[in-house]
Amino acid sequence: MAVLDRQHYIESLPASKRLADATPLAVTDATSMSEIDDYLVSRHDDFEADLCELLRIPSISADSAHADDVRRAANWVHDHLQALGLTTELIETAGHPLVFAQSEQIPGKPTALVYGHYDVQPPDPLDEWVSPPFEPTVRDGNIYARGATDDKGQMLTHIKSAEAWMKTVGQLPLNVKYLIEGEEEVGSQSLGTFLTEHAARLACDCVVISDTCQFGPGRPAITYGLRGIAYYELLLKGPQQDLHSGSFGGAITNPANVLARLLAEIVDGEGRVQLPGFYDAVVPLTPREREGYQAMAFDDEGFLAQVGVDGAIGESGYSTLERRWARPSYDINGLWSGYQGEGAKTVLPARAGAKFSFRLVPNQTPEQVTAALREFLEPRLPPGITMELKDFHGSPGVLVSLESPYIEAAASAIEHGFGTAPLYIREGGSIPIVTSFAEHLGADVLLLGWGLSDDNTHSPNEKFCLADFHRGTKASAQLWAELAKICG
Repeated sequence: MAVLDRQHYIESLPASKRLADATPLAVTDATSMSEIDDYLVSRHDDFEADLCELLRIPSISADSAHADDVRRAANWVHDHLQALGLTTELIETAGHPLVFAQSEQIPGKPTALVYGHYDVQPPDPLDEWVSPPFEPTVRDGNIYARGATDDKGQMLTHIKSAEAWMKTVGQLPLNVKYLIEGEEEVGSQSLGTFLTEHAARLACDCVVISDTCQFGPGRPAITYGLRGIAYYELLLKGPQQDLHSGSFGGAITNPANVLARLLAEIVDGEGRVQLPGFYDAVVPLTPREREGYQAMAFDDEGFLAQVGVDGAIGESGYSTLERRWARPSYDINGLWSGYQGEGAKTVLPARAGAKFSFRLVPNQTPEQVTAALREFLEPRLPPGITMELKDFHGSPGVLVSLESPYIEAAASAIEHGFGTAPLYIREGGSIPIVTSFAEHLGADVLLLGWGLSDDNTHSPNEKFCLADFHRGTKASAQLWAELAKICG
């Protein structure tokens, strides 16, 4: 949805979901929250021990040799949720099991669905790990292991926060459901099927996901927007076989030349995509958003140095953060044609191909982009060239209103847990399952990342800051109190 001003957003909500103006998002029972915070401190070492136990399980979903380990991790999550007194189920799928749990229903209170995953990426290359990937090791306040931040450590904060409520107050203050999967690292196919077929069972007011990052160390953030994606492969065909470029060059259309020209013409010198109607549905940045991004004082020089370049370009009129987070973009992902071997071969290739993608922003759709792409390419094909365009996959972007009461509740909880108010950021990448949750459940998605950008997710020496593990757990415990104040 577009970002609305607060009054219009509140008026658009059903009366049952409106926050009373006189009701602050503050803890109504300070004694109970103090007891919960004390419990979290008292269980500090036990929580870390449980995290290490889960991290020792090599639940690599992409490797069939680890199928038993993946199931062992599913059982671990199931047993810990069941031990809290939640109604818990291990749901078999065509792939790895889903873990579903829910607290006792409290009429009139909102429902939060916690999503996470217990599967991990393969640890290769093993020789680049300082310590073994499935032997959790603490160094400089960080715990190093595969899955530490993606996503076992972050997911576990929402289980331990529920434990704190159950062990002190005796129940959660709202309705909480957990849906923890074992195929996130291989495409979430089983979850996608389950979500389509069981949306009513998963009905909720908001989805809580911690599988992203803070803006920086000590700078927690709420990710309120994600870009979508539309991915393609283009194959151009010319002569029936490769030809001698001396004998045929200049007389027969060269598919590689045509491909280079077409791909270059998709974007102009100002960084604007030239597909017809490409920007018609783009939701512009609000003044509040632009001012907020500017206030973050993003280090452009450090960003460029991090990737090893001495300069960059992009859509004219926008900052680096705005280009990465909130503007659509186009990138060539792969190219091939002609002779690729050592030395020279004077060939006019018969085929030329490319893979490329567009990052989309709300309210663009992959279907609109596909139609516009064909409209752009087909009239530009010269004689002697035929085109095959493959539409690989796509998903639209997601945007949660900054005026959402669930965002407001999350901000209050994060400030309690981290000691500072969160920043509001977007993410340039795409998380298709987030789009699926928004579409099928009609719920606001809260992306509350406790990780850091240098946590080496999918790389050797993955880590998670233990202080952020505990701060995230404290913020999660407070989140349940804050969400409970929103009428369900």
